Amino acid sequence: MLKIKKKIKFTHSQNRMKQEGDVRLSINSFDKNKNKNLFALLKERFDWMNDFIQENDKGIEVGAAAGFSKLFIKNNDFKISDYSDYSHLDYKNVDAQNTGFSDAEFHYVVASNMIHHLPYPIKFFNEMHRILKKNGKLIIFDAHCSVLLQSILILMKHEGFDFTKNVWDEKSPATDEKDLWSGNSAIPYLLFNNKKNFDSHLGNKFEIKYKKLCECFLFLNSGGVTSKTFCIPLNFFILKIVKYVDKFLSFLLPGIFALGYKIVLVKK
Repeated sequence: MLKIKKKIKFTHSQNRMKQEGDVRLSINSFDKNKNKNLFALLKERFDWMNDFIQENDKGIEVGAAAGFSKLFIKNNDFKISDYSDYSHLDYKNVDAQNTGFSDAEFHYVVASNMIHHLPYPIKFFNEMHRILKKNGKLIIFDAHCSVLLQSILILMKHEGFDFTKNVWDEKSPATDEKDLWSGNSAIPYLLFNNKKNFDSHLGNKFEIKYKKLCECFLFLNSGGVTSKTFCIPLNFFILKIVKYVDKFLSFLLPGIFALGYKIVLVKK
């Protein structure tokens, strides 16, 4: 991975994104504006997950924030949770590193764009292993800290990244423990880029069943999910073309262009 900088961090006051982390406003904006760009992005982020979910499986999303996953996950027993008390949540004030759910309760867990906010990723994986049934799936979408994503984060002064963190350490945090919206977009890369390293820490608990790099212009022109910025409205035909351009760029030069990971871990 080409690193523009090894680490860089911004304060919330420096952030050039609008409505940073404002979940209620993001829900209201989605319902009111009917942004096709954002709908296409969310559909691309969640639809693929259905390939790993059975209709009657019991599932939960942790760190769900606005809970847009419910629009796309086709499942009869899918609930959403977050470390907050928003009214749209099925389970409120759930810490993904210590959920309080029963052992082996779920067939699958969804974690979308939340791992890069976790202070202690290893605690999260241990907890997911506990609450998943045998052969249960941890279905992940998260940031891929490519050259393009690093550039965007620097330009927008949003969250930042730190490749120097030890994501396997249970005592030294990878993000700010006291700030729920603190982000380190290098965390997924540090977790998943090196399979041998992953297996040495978690190979006794999880198998990497599926891993794919994805997303580029579909995200850049979405207007943002929970933090907002400018976008050019497009119709669904053009957005479909953009999706295929993204697939080509992510396949050809993932270290430059790919902005996201799609990952499925299976509990051993």
